[in-house]
Amino acid sequence: MIKPPAKSPAASKTPAKTATAAAKGAAPMPTPAPLAAVTNRFTDRFAPARHVAKALNEPADVTRPGHRDPKLAVAWKTKPGRELTEAELLAMPDSEYMNEKQLDFFRAKLQEQKDDLLSNAGETTEHLREDTSIVPDPADRATIEEEHALELRTRDRERKLLKKIGQSLARLDTGEYGYCDETGEPIGLARLLARPTATLSLEAQQRREMKQKMYGD
Repeated sequence: MIKPPAKSPAASKTPAKTATAAAKGAAPMPTPAPLAAVTNRFTDRFAPARHVAKALNEPADVTRPGHRDPKLAVAWKTKPGRELTEAELLAMPDSEYMNEKQLDFFRAKLQEQKDDLLSNAGETTEHLREDTSIVPDPADRATIEEEHALELRTRDRERKLLKKIGQSLARLDTGEYGYCDETGEPIGLARLLARPTATLSLEAQQRREMKQKMYGD
């Protein structure tokens, strides 16, 4: 009996495996990008806004905490307090909190509000002197009376605000202005600009409002 010829080791390999090996030899694996290049692409994509602004040579934004324009930061040294802008006030260093110029700024701001409220009160008095009885149409007369009632409610709120303004002006004279009544900590320029009559820091005000909701006045 004639035996079949023995298969050589090379012939035992399947065509698929041979093709895969050939493909691997023809297309080597790509070399990984350096770590520094990958890191740069990542940081460029998620770079903070201040880095982007710096790259574009954009002016500094003084509204961002901890980021002051050097020109604004020194403007207060050459201007009277009442002539400072809000941006110049916010750009002042923290060590100058409630210095003479800041006190002068808020004194002028409070006095301006007081004068406006007193002027409005005078206009209200003139309006209320109008005699509604001479208006023949009852509907028109009712409308005027409703407008008077609304104006009186508005002036009542302004009267309370006038009282707070007077108290704030007194605090300016005693050196208490700008500091929290409960904690003694600075109230902060941003809060005082939004509410010049504030006597509590934002945290203390939130605690008080929470207690009022829980326990009532």
